[in-house]
Amino acid sequence: MTPDDERFLRRAIDLAAEARAGGNPPFGSLLVGPDGDVLAEERNTTLTDNDISAHPEQKLARWAARELDPAAAATTTMYTSCQPCGMCAGAIERSGLGRVVFALSTQQLTTLKPPTGPPPVRLDGPALFDEARVPVEGYYR
Repeated sequence: MTPDDERFLRRAIDLAAEARAGGNPPFGSLLVGPDGDVLAEERNTTLTDNDISAHPEQKLARWAARELDPAAAATTTMYTSCQPCGMCAGAIERSGLGRVVFALSTQQLTTLKPPTGPPPVRLDGPALFDEARVPVEGYYR
């Protein structure tokens, strides 16, 4: 962890505080290019936007995929107040970003939340492999 990493993480924490002050869950993130310039910042807006996917990491991953060429994305770092959730981690992976630095881990965040949460979602599958593979076969070549 470099002094610059710590400075950018502190900015992500400030963005999380701004999200909370604005009536949203307390999460914030920013993208920093290889030269140390801040490219974009986001706050969680899931409540004010009434959008369960409006996590700052998700919004920045989508921005990076749209606005950065693959070489630039690979040299860009996301700084975020908490470890990205599964949804955001998938978006980050697809965006091509080269690095993520986070403050709170998922485990640490869990200790700060009440013990109750939404009920787990039941997953059934896999099923219908021979049918489901038809539109997928050959796509990833």
